[in-house]
Amino acid sequence: MSRDFVKFSAVLAGIKEIKEVMAAAEKARHYGRRTVLFIDEIHRFNKAQQDAFLPYVERGDIVLIGATTENPSFEVIAALLSRAKVYMLSALSTDEVVTLLRRALADERRGLGSQHLQVSEELLRQIAVFANGDARAAYNTLETAVAAAPHDEQGQAILTEAVIEDAIQRKMLLYDKAGEEHYNLISALHKSVRNSDPHATLYWLGRMLEAGEDPLYIARRLIRMASEDIGLADPQALGVAVAAMQAAHFVGMPEGNLALAEAAVYLALAPKSNALYVGYGEVQQDAQKTLAEPVPLHLRNPVTGLMANFGYGKEYQYAHNAPERLTDMQCLPDNLRERRYYRPTDEGLEKRLKERLEAIRNWKRTKNPPGKD
Repeated sequence: MSRDFVKFSAVLAGIKEIKEVMAAAEKARHYGRRTVLFIDEIHRFNKAQQDAFLPYVERGDIVLIGATTENPSFEVIAALLSRAKVYMLSALSTDEVVTLLRRALADERRGLGSQHLQVSEELLRQIAVFANGDARAAYNTLETAVAAAPHDEQGQAILTEAVIEDAIQRKMLLYDKAGEEHYNLISALHKSVRNSDPHATLYWLGRMLEAGEDPLYIARRLIRMASEDIGLADPQALGVAVAAMQAAHFVGMPEGNLALAEAAVYLALAPKSNALYVGYGEVQQDAQKTLAEPVPLHLRNPVTGLMANFGYGKEYQYAHNAPERLTDMQCLPDNLRERRYYRPTDEGLEKRLKERLEAIRNWKRTKNPPGKD
């Protein structure tokens, strides 16, 4: 079956153009012609616009090819993804970009070959590193450098390191605060902290800040790391993270970047424990999956005389009146009385907390030995 090829950009096209293309594709199929529809920047279409493609894809009126610089898992509706095959195009390597630049320098018809330029491998590699895997950016930099370069007596452009650096000016870091790279970088920062790697921690933090990330977003994430991955192994970690957030907010950027760096490195080198994170996760599960028993009467405050008559606060044991500041009073509901949520590790301060918890358990065993009701 013969095919028609239609191409348009989601940046320029709207729902009207979509309907026109779909109607033409449906009519063409009745005459034995299928339509291959290529959409550049398909993520620019909203969900309702993407839904418009579904019936035509289902019937086979069109073969849909979409290109996107975003993660399709986030930007393309699930119904289209389930009917498509996804191919991931990786960024070009530095060596591959250098090869493309050499082709551009040699191509007389479409490139700069007619100018017979001589450029060192080192300068081409400098352009390729700046391009960060994007051949188009590398071509533009080379073209800008050639246009701005001084010429010798024969009229040939002289490309020097200074000319290349002037064309590059400043490396624009790959970063999209609303896209996948945002989540990739914060994931790398969090996992570097968790893995106690201060060097990687500083690098990923710097990548985010230099690309223009909101410093308070990073500060919020550092506070989460202090609670999730360090917890009571070093309770000061939370204070350090909060102080860094306040400092960054107070002095602004770029002065506040060192406060965030200080907190990030502190968290990376702090002893690690996820005991609180795990324990609270178990509490969440129990709260959802077990019977929500009422608060035991002895733990309720008898605010009124009627409440006292119903048994509120009866048999409550005030720990401060006990010699050891401990009582054997049950504080969990009956259906969860044996649950243990917080299980401290041997890291940092938690080792002492673990010893304290074990001492409390031993004391309670002496008050309630096995077999005692």
